[in-house]
Amino acid sequence: MDLFTHKMTERMKSEAPLAARMRPRTLDEFVGQEDIVGPGKLLRRAIESDRLFSSIILWGPPGTGKTTLAMVIANLTKSHFETLSAVLAGKAELKEVIDSAVERRKLYNKRTILFVDEVHRWNKAQQDALLPHVENGAITLIGATTENPYFEVISALVSRSRVFQLRPLSDKDVDIILMRAISDPERGYGTRMILLDEDAKAHLINIAGGDARNALNALELAVESTPPESDGSIHITLEIAQESIQRRAVLYDKDGDAHYDTISAFIKSVRGSDPDAALYWLAKMLYAGEDPRFILRRLIILAGEDIGLGDPMGLVVAVAAAQAFDFVGLPEGVYPLVEATLFLSTAPKSNSATSYFKAYQLIEEAGIIDVPQHLQDATRDAKALGHGKGYQYPHEDPQHFLPQQYLPRDLLGTYFYRPSNQGYEAQVAERLERWRKAQREALGVTKVEQLPELAQDVVMEIKHKHKPSGRLES
Repeated sequence: MDLFTHKMTERMKSEAPLAARMRPRTLDEFVGQEDIVGPGKLLRRAIESDRLFSSIILWGPPGTGKTTLAMVIANLTKSHFETLSAVLAGKAELKEVIDSAVERRKLYNKRTILFVDEVHRWNKAQQDALLPHVENGAITLIGATTENPYFEVISALVSRSRVFQLRPLSDKDVDIILMRAISDPERGYGTRMILLDEDAKAHLINIAGGDARNALNALELAVESTPPESDGSIHITLEIAQESIQRRAVLYDKDGDAHYDTISAFIKSVRGSDPDAALYWLAKMLYAGEDPRFILRRLIILAGEDIGLGDPMGLVVAVAAAQAFDFVGLPEGVYPLVEATLFLSTAPKSNSATSYFKAYQLIEEAGIIDVPQHLQDATRDAKALGHGKGYQYPHEDPQHFLPQQYLPRDLLGTYFYRPSNQGYEAQVAERLERWRKAQREALGVTKVEQLPELAQDVVMEIKHKHKPSGRLES
């Protein structure tokens, strides 16, 4: 490195954002994630003894220390350390690193630790290229990702790595980081008189949402944009803090875990008859920019699956809300969306529509039985083959019901549908029992088989049997 490059590097370090300057250099400076790098923990022992032989994947939201932990490892290891960003680096850069690592291992028996930031951004072919070199020890991979690696990283690479999940920092952790930045004379504001009011600090911590980088960026903006007092001090009040971090940055990638987890929480809250929780998760999704039509589609599905005949108006309200939103759009379109959410949350619940899957499972296991002759289409072969012969038209009876056979003979007495005792369906249950009893007596059925409820995993398996592979919406 020549003199000019050295000066430029030093200048860039001093002019770097506060969050970059305050990045911990050792494990003792690292704040948070005690369950992963706390005293005596496996990863900490491996780092301190420089025996990180197996690859690791660091998974967690922004600002929780993934890159910082990789830099700490870089500072402590005797292995050669390389860094790539999956956002910027392509196959050529990856090949260059791999070739150098293989040569280094061959000539000097020296391992290479490769840190790949946002590793989920690489395609399957790029991730596959790492496998043989991770296996033979030429490369020890440290992958960092904000997405669930079990979905976004190829399974072969995950199986060869230890996955460590980093959680959002606690308020106490963020407090420590802020105060360290204010007091550090070398990298922070220790040489300046910074007066941070308690309510201002509490606001920064609260809005940061467990993201250290977010909190430090807000502190830096507050300090650098506030004129000093007559004594040279910089006083950060609540008003200044609110201006510096006006909006909470909600972690919500429409293709990531937050998307699937939040819609899951929303649907489960509506299904669980908790309108307050449903409104909270709805607000989070809309705040983060989720497409309201996606939410409405999920509500229409829920109305059929979880409300059903408990309140048949549930499906009507959900569909009407979707149509109303298409007419109105945002912002006023939020009202039909909220109305549908509240209606479905407080409606009687019945999942009896899932009785369809019992019939599906029976057909899958036993095969398809021919349609009884009297139920066959009489418009084509009634004379030659007797199709439709013996069918009785129910409306000829004053009660509009005739107890005739509709199921194949071998299945008579098999009941797929079990009405609930909720709302409107309680009336259905009473009426249906009368019809079933009359049918059994008329057809001489003595054996009744009330099929058991299917487990949720069986229902889901049948429900998505022909669905393309990928993440479900909830």
